[in-house]
Amino acid sequence: MSTTLMISVSGMRGLVGSDLTPELVARHAAALGAWARAGAARGTGRSAVVLGRDARTSGAMFAHAAIAGLMSVGCDVIDLGIVPTPTVQLAVEHHGAGAGLILTASHNPIEWNALKLVGPDGIFLDAEAGAAVRALAEAGPPRAGWDGIGRVREDHAAVARHLDQVLALPMIDVAAIRERRFHVALDCVRGAGGTAIPPLLERLGCRVTAINLETDGRFPHPPEPIPENLGDLGRLVRESGADIGIAVDPDVDRLALVDETGGAIGEDYTLAFAVRAVLDARTKAGGGQGTATVVVNLSTSLVVEDAARDYGARFVRAPVGEANVARAMRDEHALIGGEGNGGVMLPALHIGRDAPLGVALILHWLRRSERMVSDLVAAAPRYRIVKAKGPRGGALEPLYGKLRQRFPDAQVDTRDGLRLAWQDRWLHVRPSGTEPIVRFIAEAPTEADAAALVAAGRELTS
Repeated sequence: MSTTLMISVSGMRGLVGSDLTPELVARHAAALGAWARAGAARGTGRSAVVLGRDARTSGAMFAHAAIAGLMSVGCDVIDLGIVPTPTVQLAVEHHGAGAGLILTASHNPIEWNALKLVGPDGIFLDAEAGAAVRALAEAGPPRAGWDGIGRVREDHAAVARHLDQVLALPMIDVAAIRERRFHVALDCVRGAGGTAIPPLLERLGCRVTAINLETDGRFPHPPEPIPENLGDLGRLVRESGADIGIAVDPDVDRLALVDETGGAIGEDYTLAFAVRAVLDARTKAGGGQGTATVVVNLSTSLVVEDAARDYGARFVRAPVGEANVARAMRDEHALIGGEGNGGVMLPALHIGRDAPLGVALILHWLRRSERMVSDLVAAAPRYRIVKAKGPRGGALEPLYGKLRQRFPDAQVDTRDGLRLAWQDRWLHVRPSGTEPIVRFIAEAPTEADAAALVAAGRELTS
């Protein structure tokens, strides 16, 4: 197997042409279709599979391969075309489909693509289901004869339905947002965001100054919406005088913000502001019954934990990965949650990262608080996150053992690599699920303190 083909719980990603090929896509799509048909036979789902993709140049090729694979096992296909990842998840629920298949490598560079597998509940497959699909792919799923081939139909209304559902949420005051007439600068990185974010902002009464709305997948800069890749958006904010800058990744499940001065504030604030918006709305509505729960992953910033605590919410951490957070949110009956990479998840809509949802919640919170983005950042406790990566050369347990010896006073969590935590700082070391590397992530009140934690981890790898 190629060293760059990354297999995860709910899919795989690789380099186009060398690792990820049409043959591989067709085989695994067929396996997903067979798995969905088996669920339908057991009465636990339907056999149709919803298909969507981001705007990558390889997407059309892989979509054709996936459709062929699905049809070959007698599976009907509902093709959405180029749409956000959360739109596919919602469409699975809308159509009562047996599964969903999303062709996207998310924030990876243009030479990558991937398959993401969604269950009938609209959540990415868990380890057991993912293993079952891989086993079918390896064995070769049974193919249909000439009279059992699946059919294809298109669904052009999926994005509009998605936006309708976002704007119908009771915690979002659409009228108040429209009255405010926000001026928004937008960068969709020539991904699928161009299909959803401009019409959403129009419906919210915003004036929009945008770049990179084309859906041709030719990313003008590295597509991950992290501060170092948002320079063009920052300049656009300054030159246009926008109230806020918004950036999404190629498949529109992550949202990053730039303040009114053109400064990127870090993706964790996206979730922190969304948590405040939802908890504030709950408080305003009377608080509901019981204590609200917020679920995030182990690498999410303390600014989100602070936001939850300010409203008396219970705070739970889960292993990194949307599927892990989603299932923890379901099990803990969470009100809101997500990941610190700009992924907002709201069970009242669906349990999946959703950038259009994040946009609406952020604008609601800006209108409700009557503050600018920089003021909201200044009002929150400040932490600094430092991230680094290194080659993955083998088992990581020896490194984990050295770190635990180096920091014997830390609170230890071993559910996803190793996380060492103190009251106002933490270090998380884990193997990447999307690249053949080891990630070092630390947070502390100062950049120097966070960098020192990362340096300690990297020193012990030698």
